[in-house]
Amino acid sequence: MTATEQVQAVNTPGAPSHKRDKRRAVRPAVYIVKKLLALVLTLFVASVAVFFSRFLVPGDPARFLLRGRSPKPEALEEITRQFGLDKPAWEQYLNWLGGILHGDWGRSLTYRQDVSDVLLGRLPTTLQLVALAAVFITVLGLFAGIVASLNKGFSDRFILITLTAAGAVPPFVAAIALVALFSVGLGWFPSFGSGDGGWDRIWHLTLPALALGITYIAMVARVTRSSMNEQLLREHVEVATSRGLTRGSVVARHVLRNALGPILTVSGVLVAGLLVSSAIIERTFGLSGIGQLLVQSIDRLDFGVVQAIVMVVVAAFVLVNTVVDLVQPLIDPRIAAGTESR
Repeated sequence: MTATEQVQAVNTPGAPSHKRDKRRAVRPAVYIVKKLLALVLTLFVASVAVFFSRFLVPGDPARFLLRGRSPKPEALEEITRQFGLDKPAWEQYLNWLGGILHGDWGRSLTYRQDVSDVLLGRLPTTLQLVALAAVFITVLGLFAGIVASLNKGFSDRFILITLTAAGAVPPFVAAIALVALFSVGLGWFPSFGSGDGGWDRIWHLTLPALALGITYIAMVARVTRSSMNEQLLREHVEVATSRGLTRGSVVARHVLRNALGPILTVSGVLVAGLLVSSAIIERTFGLSGIGQLLVQSIDRLDFGVVQAIVMVVVAAFVLVNTVVDLVQPLIDPRIAAGTESR
């Protein structure tokens, strides 16, 4: 092929189109890689902050183990050496991080067990509580927001007032009110414990999950209502309606789908934050979860357990939001392409 023919081949109409198609195919992969790199970087920065924050806390863990007694210097030195507290801070961090990567979270100062064993005994209850609360938040929040958006007038105002009131109720107040009504008054649900598993576990966790999620249900409902109202005014919705599509079809295919972006984002942040809010609910309902364990471990200066719980919470928060970021392009491919809908 001569030089002239090569120039002509490059300038053919199909060449730019081929390059554009190639760029479009690469963009989703680049988007995913960026999100995963951000996940890893965030977890690394969080691990540094979590580990070195222990040196800002007053008190000596070794002395805590021997409180109530007058410890001899030899005893303090032995405990300090046993738990690696005599090494430089950077070396302690590297050992701690390396242990985490191999599934070893260290030893608990209080329980004298592996931290992973302590967590595994408490984590299932908290995860089940958070999962049930997440279901309530998503289902009830979406339902209330959709109903309020599609029914203007009294229904919309009533739901909005109810959501505003519910959003202002602290979890512990909601817990007391729910127990007074459904446990003491009506006797429908138990007020203490987490049950024996299966449906009994769900029955026991229903009130705690509602108390934990009531504020977040209101938030998701308000965001759903606002996002739905915005989409209902869009031109493509009017066009779909004018074409004779049923109201349900218009709402499902043209309104709700385009409204899901902000709803997913807010829901992801709120659901990830449930782990942080669970301590009060676990204490109120007598649940043996990591929220209550965190409070106890802070009081006892059990840094290994505190660091592990905080890292689990941070990892869950970042992971949930990363999953939300990766799911959104499936709903609206323009997000991965960098041309998000407005």
